[in-house]
Amino acid sequence: MVRILWWRIPNYLGRMVMAYAVIVENLVKCYGRFTALKGISFSVNEGEVFGLIGPNGAGKTTTLRIIATLLKPTSGTVKVYGFDVVKDANKVKSLIGYLPEEAGLYERLTGYENLLFFAKLYARDKRELDEIVEYGIKIANLGDRIHDKVKSYSKGMKRRLTLARTLMVKPKLAILDEPTVGLDVYAAVNLRNTIKRYVRETGNTVLFSSHNMLEVEYLCDRVALINNGVIVAKGTPKEIKERFNTSNLEEAFIKAMGVNIQY
Repeated sequence: MVRILWWRIPNYLGRMVMAYAVIVENLVKCYGRFTALKGISFSVNEGEVFGLIGPNGAGKTTTLRIIATLLKPTSGTVKVYGFDVVKDANKVKSLIGYLPEEAGLYERLTGYENLLFFAKLYARDKRELDEIVEYGIKIANLGDRIHDKVKSYSKGMKRRLTLARTLMVKPKLAILDEPTVGLDVYAAVNLRNTIKRYVRETGNTVLFSSHNMLEVEYLCDRVALINNGVIVAKGTPKEIKERFNTSNLEEAFIKAMGVNIQY
């Protein structure tokens, strides 16, 4: 039986229907009596950078972990390129790359050896292995330090290496949880530029969480603002600023949260 991918079906004008990388519908997640997600819905277009924004404890990480098949929802549905994250978990896993906020590395190995180790999990032959590692080295952009042991790296260098490990296999959907948290300005800018370049080069999709509004404005095509397990606004950064009549996304975010700041 042929599987029909509905988002690829041309409409009556001969154009392609909008392609969705992720569709989240009425997603609920409960931990005992605590409800972390209260029926959220949003979609991520194929080939865009989508930001999930909110304060600590808002539900960002829970949402990303469900999309990455690491948590099961209490109710609601999530589809990644048409595949259900519960029913088709293995297929979803083959399409995504996931970078958690705290991602570990093998400290006693060099940066190159770390990339090589993880590339072997994906490569089907020697040629593909070399291509994956070469691309990982390009993304990491560590120069000669790629051959130094990871235990000698700064936090920013380690984060660049973990990002390279995630993106080097060119996942259709890269899920990045707070990718620049704790980094200095230089390291954060470097990482943001890497993400932007990756999307431009591959045409693949990035979904990431952040509470850094400068980062969000620079990177995102569209965003969803989440607070206490509820999405309070979504759209392009420009649309959200216009909706809340603010000059920057940080002020719009504060208004969306319902917080009254006195200056």
